[in-house]
Amino acid sequence: MAPDMEDITDVQKKIFDIIRDNSVLELKMLLVANKVKMDFVDENGISPLQHACYKGRKEIVQILLDQGADVNACQHNNAYTALHFAALSGNAELCHLLMSYGAKLTATNNVGRTPAQMAAFVGNHNCVATINNFIPKADIDYYIKPQGLQTESMLPPHLADCFHKFVMQVNVHPVRVVMNLQMCSGLLENAAKVQKVLESMRHKIMTRGAETNEVMAFKYHYLSCVVSEVIKFQKRQEAMKAEKIEKISDERDEKKSDTIEVLIRKFLKCSKSDGTPEYQEAFLRDVVREFPYRECTIFRQMVATLAALDPPSAVSVVSAAINGQRAFFDNAQVCVTCGEDKASKKCSKCKTVKYCDRECQRLHWFMHKKACTRLGQTSALSAKVSDADKE
Repeated sequence: MAPDMEDITDVQKKIFDIIRDNSVLELKMLLVANKVKMDFVDENGISPLQHACYKGRKEIVQILLDQGADVNACQHNNAYTALHFAALSGNAELCHLLMSYGAKLTATNNVGRTPAQMAAFVGNHNCVATINNFIPKADIDYYIKPQGLQTESMLPPHLADCFHKFVMQVNVHPVRVVMNLQMCSGLLENAAKVQKVLESMRHKIMTRGAETNEVMAFKYHYLSCVVSEVIKFQKRQEAMKAEKIEKISDERDEKKSDTIEVLIRKFLKCSKSDGTPEYQEAFLRDVVREFPYRECTIFRQMVATLAALDPPSAVSVVSAAINGQRAFFDNAQVCVTCGEDKASKKCSKCKTVKYCDRECQRLHWFMHKKACTRLGQTSALSAKVSDADKE
């Protein structure tokens, strides 16, 4: 026997209460006992899915999506979608879940702001970066099948998942990009194909009319340039081995290292004057200059920033262009090797420089060893002064 309208209304009210209290088990039991369509809203036009997103309840959101909730349905008074609410909650994993179910990244609220813009407005940078870097899996799957007159796909099918992960990486520091290329099984061996796919994706996303995404186009361009640099170094190393060229000084170390490590050291090596990684800075500036869509706002903004009298580092400009500006950023918590946030490891000797892990520390040691002892002494002296002040 079907429940009457009063029963349905009571169930609907109960669902909102459950979401508020984050009672996952109770929600599962209620949905087993009652067939409920998730298309109802409260007095403000907020659906259960939107309410759960605002509260940041990822597990409940998954249940509602499985129950058939429409990820893009919106009757909210101010036109906030579920993704808008998730972005405001600060839960980046929840944002990713919604986008994997087809949430529209470009949907705007009544003041014309997208979910990423709302996240930036309230300082939820992790959500901004997650939204800006999301790519539907279908965009990748297009390249694992022959198109038109092609006899084979541009990308080997077995690389689809790792390539998808590679292009969605949030940390775009060149060292991290190179390390991810190496860690994603098969990508390094197919670097030339990966580069061509990235160039194709760049062109494709800039010819979508109203759905053109210049931020993602620049990211594809940037990743393509990094992969191209890897290919160049691979060819250089192969030539050196073939010709058995004897090198001196720095080249001796290069001969002992593989291609990836040689390139990483190039990116990390700093000038003697101000500590700026010379090769990295020049490379990234070239990447910006070579972006072919010069009418884009993102291109003009980067060029203007880098042309200032006292410009920030090129890596920070590129990262901000792709991931959005950060209102507050604690540089002391960043891995000095790959730029990863919230680096948890310290150099055991000087206790000042932070890393992600032992591998990042190992890769940076050729630079850090020159200053490690001095930094440790300075840190110890500062600690003594601080203790004396407290007394």
